[in-house]
Amino acid sequence: MLEDSEILKRNGKKYFNRITEIKKVLLITLFLNLFVSIIKIVYGYFINSLSILSDGFHSLFDGVSNIVGLIGIYLSSQPPDEKHPYGHRKYETLFTIFIGLLMFLTCIEIFKRVYDSFVNKHTVEITTASFLIMVITMFINMGVTRYEIKKGRELKSEYLIADSQHTKMDIFISVGVIFSLVLTELGFVFVDIIAGAIVGLLVAKAGIQIVKDASETLVDKTKIDKREIKEIINKVEGVRGCHGIRTRGTANHVFLDLHLLVDPLISVHAAHDIAHQAEEEIKKRFPEVIDVVVHIEPSP
Repeated sequence: MLEDSEILKRNGKKYFNRITEIKKVLLITLFLNLFVSIIKIVYGYFINSLSILSDGFHSLFDGVSNIVGLIGIYLSSQPPDEKHPYGHRKYETLFTIFIGLLMFLTCIEIFKRVYDSFVNKHTVEITTASFLIMVITMFINMGVTRYEIKKGRELKSEYLIADSQHTKMDIFISVGVIFSLVLTELGFVFVDIIAGAIVGLLVAKAGIQIVKDASETLVDKTKIDKREIKEIINKVEGVRGCHGIRTRGTANHVFLDLHLLVDPLISVHAAHDIAHQAEEEIKKRFPEVIDVVVHIEPSP
Protein backbone atom coordinates (compact mmCIF):
# COMPACT_ATOMS: atom_id res chain seq x y z
CA MET A 1 0.00 0.00 0.00
CA LEU A 2 1.33 3.46 -0.92
CA GLU A 3 2.24 5.90 1.84
CA ASP A 4 0.16 9.11 2.06
CA SER A 5 3.18 11.22 1.10
CA GLU A 6 3.70 9.14 -2.04
CA ILE A 7 0.02 9.43 -2.98
CA LEU A 8 0.11 13.22 -2.50
CA LYS A 9 3.27 13.42 -4.59
CA ARG A 10 1.71 11.46 -7.46
CA ASN A 11 -1.56 13.43 -7.29
CA GLY A 12 0.41 16.68 -7.27
CA LYS A 13 2.39 15.67 -10.36
CA LYS A 14 -0.78 14.55 -12.13
CA TYR A 15 -2.49 17.87 -11.35
CA PHE A 16 0.54 19.87 -12.49
CA ASN A 17 0.53 18.01 -15.84
CA ARG A 18 -3.20 18.72 -16.19
CA ILE A 19 -2.73 22.45 -15.57
CA THR A 20 0.14 22.56 -18.08
CA GLU A 21 -2.04 20.90 -20.72
CA ILE A 22 -4.95 23.29 -20.08
CA LYS A 23 -2.63 26.30 -20.42
CA LYS A 24 -1.29 24.91 -23.69
CA VAL A 25 -4.83 24.50 -25.08
CA LEU A 26 -5.77 28.04 -24.03
CA LEU A 27 -2.67 29.58 -25.65
CA ILE A 28 -3.31 27.78 -28.95
CA THR A 29 -6.99 28.76 -29.03
CA LEU A 30 -6.11 32.33 -27.98
CA PHE A 31 -3.87 32.79 -31.02
CA LEU A 32 -6.46 31.35 -33.42
CA ASN A 33 -9.37 33.32 -31.92
CA LEU A 34 -7.48 36.61 -32.13
CA PHE A 35 -6.48 35.86 -35.72
CA VAL A 36 -10.10 35.14 -36.70
CA SER A 37 -11.57 38.12 -34.81
CA ILE A 38 -9.15 40.69 -36.28
CA ILE A 39 -9.95 39.56 -39.83
CA LYS A 40 -13.72 39.74 -39.26
CA ILE A 41 -13.73 43.08 -37.42
CA VAL A 42 -11.45 44.85 -39.89
CA TYR A 43 -13.30 43.51 -42.92
CA GLY A 44 -16.71 44.09 -41.29
CA TYR A 45 -15.86 47.76 -40.82
CA PHE A 46 -14.48 47.95 -44.37
CA ILE A 47 -17.67 46.70 -46.08
CA ASN A 48 -20.05 48.00 -43.36
CA SER A 49 -21.49 44.55 -42.66
CA LEU A 50 -23.22 44.39 -39.29
CA SER A 51 -23.41 40.59 -39.33
CA ILE A 52 -19.66 40.12 -40.02
CA LEU A 53 -18.74 42.83 -37.52
CA SER A 54 -20.94 41.25 -34.81
CA ASP A 55 -19.41 37.88 -35.52
CA GLY A 56 -15.97 39.46 -35.23
CA PHE A 57 -16.75 40.93 -31.80
CA HIS A 58 -18.00 37.54 -30.67
CA SER A 59 -14.72 35.97 -31.82
CA LEU A 60 -12.78 38.74 -30.05
CA PHE A 61 -14.46 37.83 -26.76
CA ASP A 62 -13.44 34.23 -27.42
CA GLY A 63 -9.86 35.48 -27.27
CA VAL A 64 -10.52 37.58 -24.19
CA SER A 65 -12.05 34.54 -22.46
CA ASN A 66 -8.86 32.59 -23.21
CA ILE A 67 -6.81 35.27 -21.45
CA VAL A 68 -9.23 35.24 -18.52
CA GLY A 69 -8.97 31.46 -18.50
CA LEU A 70 -5.19 31.57 -18.18
CA ILE A 71 -5.56 33.81 -15.13
CA GLY A 72 -8.25 31.57 -13.65
CA ILE A 73 -6.23 28.40 -14.20
CA TYR A 74 -3.21 29.99 -12.51
CA LEU A 75 -5.27 30.93 -9.45
CA SER A 76 -7.03 27.56 -9.26
CA SER A 77 -3.70 25.71 -9.44
CA GLN A 78 -2.47 27.16 -6.15
CA PRO A 79 -2.09 24.50 -3.42
CA PRO A 80 -4.39 24.33 -0.35
CA ASP A 81 -3.47 26.64 2.51
CA GLU A 82 -4.72 27.42 6.01
CA LYS A 83 -7.56 29.63 4.76
CA HIS A 84 -8.39 27.40 1.79
CA PRO A 85 -8.07 23.80 3.05
CA TYR A 86 -10.05 22.47 0.09
CA GLY A 87 -7.80 24.19 -2.42
CA HIS A 88 -8.56 26.89 -4.98
CA ARG A 89 -10.16 24.79 -7.74
CA LYS A 90 -13.40 26.76 -7.82
CA TYR A 91 -11.56 29.77 -9.21
CA GLU A 92 -11.78 27.89 -12.51
CA THR A 93 -15.56 27.71 -12.08
CA LEU A 94 -15.74 31.37 -11.09
CA PHE A 95 -13.88 32.42 -14.22
CA THR A 96 -16.16 30.17 -16.26
CA ILE A 97 -19.05 32.35 -15.10
CA PHE A 98 -17.01 35.35 -16.23
CA ILE A 99 -17.12 33.94 -19.77
CA GLY A 100 -20.91 34.02 -19.61
CA LEU A 101 -20.85 37.63 -18.43
CA LEU A 102 -18.49 38.54 -21.28
CA MET A 103 -21.00 37.06 -23.70
CA PHE A 104 -23.71 39.33 -22.29
CA LEU A 105 -21.42 42.33 -22.92
CA THR A 106 -21.03 41.08 -26.48
CA CYS A 107 -24.83 41.04 -26.82
CA ILE A 108 -25.09 44.66 -25.67
CA GLU A 109 -22.52 45.74 -28.28
CA ILE A 110 -24.28 43.77 -31.02
CA PHE A 111 -27.75 45.13 -30.21
CA LYS A 112 -26.41 48.69 -30.08
CA ARG A 113 -25.17 48.28 -33.64
CA VAL A 114 -28.45 46.66 -34.71
CA TYR A 115 -30.35 49.67 -33.34
CA ASP A 116 -28.03 52.16 -35.05
CA SER A 117 -28.46 50.29 -38.34
CA PHE A 118 -32.27 50.50 -38.10
CA VAL A 119 -32.17 54.22 -37.29
CA ASN A 120 -29.55 55.15 -39.90
CA LYS A 121 -29.27 54.12 -43.53
CA HIS A 122 -27.51 50.76 -43.71
CA THR A 123 -25.64 49.70 -46.84
CA VAL A 124 -23.35 46.71 -47.28
CA GLU A 125 -20.71 46.18 -49.96
CA ILE A 126 -20.59 42.44 -50.68
CA THR A 127 -17.59 40.95 -52.50
CA THR A 128 -16.19 37.48 -53.18
CA ALA A 129 -13.69 38.14 -50.38
CA SER A 130 -16.62 38.45 -47.94
CA PHE A 131 -17.66 34.85 -48.53
CA LEU A 132 -14.06 33.62 -48.60
CA ILE A 133 -13.24 35.21 -45.24
CA MET A 134 -16.35 33.79 -43.57
CA VAL A 135 -15.75 30.26 -44.91
CA ILE A 136 -12.06 30.21 -43.90
CA THR A 137 -12.74 31.55 -40.39
CA MET A 138 -15.65 29.12 -39.99
CA PHE A 139 -13.37 26.14 -40.66
CA ILE A 140 -10.80 27.52 -38.21
CA ASN A 141 -13.52 27.76 -35.56
CA MET A 142 -14.61 24.19 -36.27
CA GLY A 143 -11.06 23.00 -35.66
CA VAL A 144 -10.70 25.06 -32.47
CA THR A 145 -14.03 23.80 -31.09
CA ARG A 146 -13.27 20.13 -31.74
CA TYR A 147 -9.79 20.44 -30.25
CA GLU A 148 -10.92 22.37 -27.16
CA ILE A 149 -13.90 20.16 -26.29
CA LYS A 150 -11.79 17.01 -26.79
CA LYS A 151 -9.10 18.30 -24.42
CA GLY A 152 -11.73 19.63 -22.02
CA ARG A 153 -13.28 16.18 -21.65
CA GLU A 154 -9.90 14.48 -21.38
CA LEU A 155 -8.71 16.91 -18.69
CA LYS A 156 -12.17 17.25 -17.09
CA SER A 157 -11.92 21.02 -17.25
CA GLU A 158 -15.19 22.93 -16.79
CA TYR A 159 -13.54 26.01 -18.22
CA LEU A 160 -12.35 24.39 -21.46
CA ILE A 161 -15.73 22.73 -22.05
CA ALA A 162 -17.56 26.04 -21.46
CA ASP A 163 -15.10 27.91 -23.67
CA SER A 164 -15.52 25.32 -26.44
CA GLN A 165 -19.29 25.92 -26.36
CA HIS A 166 -18.57 29.63 -26.61
CA THR A 167 -16.41 29.06 -29.69
CA LYS A 168 -18.94 26.57 -31.10
CA MET A 169 -21.44 29.40 -31.36
CA ASP A 170 -19.11 31.04 -33.90
CA ILE A 171 -19.72 28.15 -36.31
CA PHE A 172 -23.51 28.56 -36.27
CA ILE A 173 -23.15 32.32 -36.38
CA SER A 174 -20.81 32.10 -39.39
CA VAL A 175 -23.30 29.91 -41.26
CA GLY A 176 -26.00 32.51 -40.57
CA VAL A 177 -23.73 35.34 -41.68
CA ILE A 178 -22.91 33.58 -44.96
CA PHE A 179 -26.63 33.05 -45.56
CA SER A 180 -27.32 36.74 -44.83
CA LEU A 181 -24.57 37.80 -47.24
CA VAL A 182 -26.22 35.78 -50.01
CA LEU A 183 -29.62 37.42 -49.38
CA THR A 184 -28.04 40.87 -49.06
CA GLU A 185 -26.34 40.39 -52.43
CA LEU A 186 -29.77 39.52 -53.86
CA GLY A 187 -31.09 42.89 -52.68
CA PHE A 188 -32.51 42.10 -49.22
CA VAL A 189 -30.44 44.72 -47.37
CA PHE A 190 -32.22 44.38 -44.02
CA VAL A 191 -31.29 40.72 -43.79
CA ASP A 192 -27.82 41.77 -42.61
CA ILE A 193 -29.40 43.69 -39.71
CA ILE A 194 -31.71 40.78 -38.84
CA ALA A 195 -28.76 38.37 -38.95
CA GLY A 196 -26.89 40.65 -36.53
CA ALA A 197 -29.84 40.55 -34.12
CA ILE A 198 -30.06 36.74 -34.35
CA VAL A 199 -26.34 36.52 -33.58
CA GLY A 200 -26.98 38.58 -30.44
CA LEU A 201 -29.78 36.25 -29.31
CA LEU A 202 -27.65 33.13 -29.87
CA VAL A 203 -24.78 34.64 -27.90
CA ALA A 204 -27.17 35.49 -25.04
CA LYS A 205 -28.56 31.94 -24.99
CA ALA A 206 -25.07 30.41 -24.82
CA GLY A 207 -24.08 32.86 -22.06
CA ILE A 208 -27.10 31.91 -19.93
CA GLN A 209 -26.31 28.18 -20.27
CA ILE A 210 -22.65 28.69 -19.30
CA VAL A 211 -23.56 30.73 -16.20
CA LYS A 212 -26.22 28.17 -15.22
CA ASP A 213 -23.86 25.18 -15.50
CA ALA A 214 -21.01 26.88 -13.62
CA SER A 215 -23.35 28.14 -10.89
CA GLU A 216 -24.42 24.57 -10.13
CA THR A 217 -20.82 23.79 -9.17
CA LEU A 218 -20.60 26.83 -6.89
CA VAL A 219 -23.77 25.79 -5.04
CA ASP A 220 -22.38 22.25 -4.60
CA LYS A 221 -24.60 20.28 -6.95
CA THR A 222 -24.18 16.50 -6.56
CA LYS A 223 -21.36 15.26 -8.79
CA ILE A 224 -21.81 11.47 -8.66
CA ASP A 225 -24.98 9.37 -8.62
CA LYS A 226 -25.55 7.99 -5.09
CA ARG A 227 -26.75 4.68 -6.50
CA GLU A 228 -23.40 4.04 -8.16
CA ILE A 229 -21.55 4.75 -4.93
CA LYS A 230 -23.88 2.47 -2.92
CA GLU A 231 -23.34 -0.32 -5.42
CA ILE A 232 -19.56 -0.09 -4.94
CA ILE A 233 -19.68 0.26 -1.14
CA ASN A 234 -22.07 -2.64 -0.58
CA LYS A 235 -19.65 -5.02 -2.31
CA VAL A 236 -16.89 -4.28 0.21
CA GLU A 237 -16.45 -7.12 2.70
CA GLY A 238 -17.72 -6.18 6.15
CA VAL A 239 -20.05 -3.40 4.99
CA ARG A 240 -23.67 -3.83 6.10
CA GLY A 241 -25.00 -0.71 4.42
CA CYS A 242 -24.40 2.99 3.87
CA HIS A 243 -26.34 6.27 3.84
CA GLY A 244 -25.85 10.03 4.00
CA ILE A 245 -23.85 10.02 0.76
CA ARG A 246 -22.85 13.52 -0.37
CA THR A 247 -20.58 14.72 -3.16
CA ARG A 248 -19.46 18.20 -4.18
CA GLY A 249 -16.65 19.99 -5.97
CA THR A 250 -15.63 20.38 -9.60
CA ALA A 251 -15.67 17.83 -12.41
CA ASN A 252 -12.11 16.64 -11.73
CA HIS A 253 -11.88 17.41 -8.01
CA VAL A 254 -14.70 15.75 -6.07
CA PHE A 255 -15.11 15.55 -2.29
CA LEU A 256 -17.27 12.75 -0.89
CA ASP A 257 -18.55 11.86 2.57
CA LEU A 258 -20.82 9.04 3.73
CA HIS A 259 -21.96 6.97 6.73
CA LEU A 260 -20.87 3.33 6.75
CA LEU A 261 -22.70 0.62 8.72
CA VAL A 262 -20.56 -2.19 10.17
CA ASP A 263 -20.87 -4.97 12.75
CA PRO A 264 -21.07 -3.21 16.17
CA LEU A 265 -18.97 -5.96 17.79
CA ILE A 266 -15.82 -5.58 15.66
CA SER A 267 -12.81 -3.56 16.81
CA VAL A 268 -12.11 0.05 15.87
CA HIS A 269 -9.08 -1.19 13.93
CA ALA A 270 -11.22 -3.61 11.89
CA ALA A 271 -13.82 -0.90 11.21
CA HIS A 272 -11.04 1.43 10.06
CA ASP A 273 -9.74 -1.21 7.63
CA ILE A 274 -13.23 -1.61 6.15
CA ALA A 275 -13.56 2.16 5.74
CA HIS A 276 -10.14 2.35 4.09
CA GLN A 277 -11.07 -0.45 1.67
CA ALA A 278 -14.32 1.35 0.81
CA GLU A 279 -12.38 4.54 0.11
CA GLU A 280 -9.94 2.72 -2.20
CA GLU A 281 -12.78 1.09 -4.15
CA ILE A 282 -14.49 4.46 -4.66
CA LYS A 283 -11.29 6.15 -5.87
CA LYS A 284 -10.55 3.21 -8.16
CA ARG A 285 -13.97 3.58 -9.81
CA PHE A 286 -14.02 7.40 -9.73
CA PRO A 287 -10.49 8.86 -10.15
CA GLU A 288 -11.92 12.38 -9.87
CA VAL A 289 -12.66 11.74 -6.17
CA ILE A 290 -9.68 13.14 -4.25
CA ASP A 291 -11.00 12.94 -0.69
CA VAL A 292 -13.43 10.59 1.09
CA VAL A 293 -14.67 11.11 4.65
CA VAL A 294 -16.24 7.94 6.15
CA HIS A 295 -18.35 8.03 9.32
CA ILE A 296 -18.46 4.60 10.94
CA GLU A 297 -21.80 3.57 12.51
CA PRO A 298 -22.93 0.31 14.17
CA SER A 299 -25.56 -1.51 12.13
CA PRO A 300 -28.87 -2.27 13.87
